[in-house]
Amino acid sequence: MPLQNRVTPLGEVITTPERGLVYANRGCIHDPNGRIRDRYPTRRWIACRLEFHDRRRHPLMAPGKFTELFFLDEATALAAGHRPCGECRCRDYEHLTTIWAELHPGRQGSDAIDEQLDAERRDPRTKQRRFHEAPTDDLPDGTFVFHESEPYLVLGPELLRWSPAGYTARVSRPDGARATVITPPSLVELLATDRTPLVPFLHPSATVAPDPQPPTAPLGDRPARSATLNSDLT
Repeated sequence: MPLQNRVTPLGEVITTPERGLVYANRGCIHDPNGRIRDRYPTRRWIACRLEFHDRRRHPLMAPGKFTELFFLDEATALAAGHRPCGECRCRDYEHLTTIWAELHPGRQGSDAIDEQLDAERRDPRTKQRRFHEAPTDDLPDGTFVFHESEPYLVLGPELLRWSPAGYTARVSRPDGARATVITPPSLVELLATDRTPLVPFLHPSATVAPDPQPPTAPLGDRPARSATLNSDLT
C-alpha cells in the first residue's frame, strides 16, 4: 500500500503509487500511524539522491524518525522549496552557495539559506504558501508556474502539466505575459545558471515528443461523434 510521502510542486504531501526520482526530507512530519501531521517542523528542507553510500532506509516512515519524501524530479523538489543536500549532493550544494553569495551578501551558510527559503515558501503570519509574479518570458527551464490553476513546468516554448506519474498536457508558453510563479525566487535564480545536477533534473516524460495528430478525415468520412468518459518507493 502506498505511503503518504510523495510531494507535489506546491509542497503538498500526497499518497500515490508512482515512484519518484529524487529523495528528500524536512524532518519528522508524520505521526506513529504514518499520517502527515506537520509540514513545517523545521526550516531545513533538502533534496537528495535516491542512493548514496549503500545506505538503506527501512522501514520507511518509522515512528519518531524523519519522514522520507519523494519527488518526481529535481524541478519538482525546487518548486516545493527543497534545496540540494550538502552531503550526498555536495557539488550541487556548493554551486547553490556560490549563487547565494551573489543574491544574498552576508547571508552565508546552510542556516541562512534555509531561513531565506522558508521566508520565500510561506507567509510568516498566515503560514500559507507564498508565490510571486514574474514575466513568463524571463523564466528559466525547470520553473513551475500556475496555468489554469494547475502547476505547469516551463520548458522551452512550452508549459507542461505536472502529474505524479509525469508530465502530460502541453501548451505554448504565452509571449509577453506574467505568471504566478510557484518555485521560490532564489531557486529560480539557481535554475537560470548552467549546471548538471547529481539527481534527475526532469522526469523522462518532459522530453517525450507529443503524439502527432492524425490527419483530418474528409468531412464525409468522419465517424459519428459520441460522448465518452475516461475513467515504488514505499
